[in-house]
Amino acid sequence: MMDHPMRMHEKIVLRVAAKFYIPMILLFALYVQFHGDFGPGGGFQAGVILAAAYVLYGLIFGLDAVQKVLPPSVAEAGSALGFLLYASVGIVSMIRGANFLDYDVLAEHASHGQHYGILLVELGVGITVASTMAAMFYALAGRWKE
Repeated sequence: MMDHPMRMHEKIVLRVAAKFYIPMILLFALYVQFHGDFGPGGGFQAGVILAAAYVLYGLIFGLDAVQKVLPPSVAEAGSALGFLLYASVGIVSMIRGANFLDYDVLAEHASHGQHYGILLVELGVGITVASTMAAMFYALAGRWKE
């Protein structure tokens, strides 16, 4: 027999465990985001991990609680803003006389430009993925709301 979703506040163990794990999930998402240019990971993976923390929070504490943390309008705007950040890096490269997403021209030294470029591009991807996944969760979870 399936419990009614409104009874989640009675699940003390799940609520305590979520409060313990969600900050660690968020910290791991930041690690994956900013370590992506040195090893496996990057914006997409970090965005999905970040969105998983939001989904866990929403499943345990309810849709209203998670929408206070990240309102649906912010999630929708984040999808566009992340893409604009990604595209802006390429446009700045072109304005400086290089190919789209040629990071060498983003700083005085090519190696610094490579570093800044990949960080900004991966940040844009991470914001877009996390925001899109959160918006999808809101769209699907809102169907169950009475």
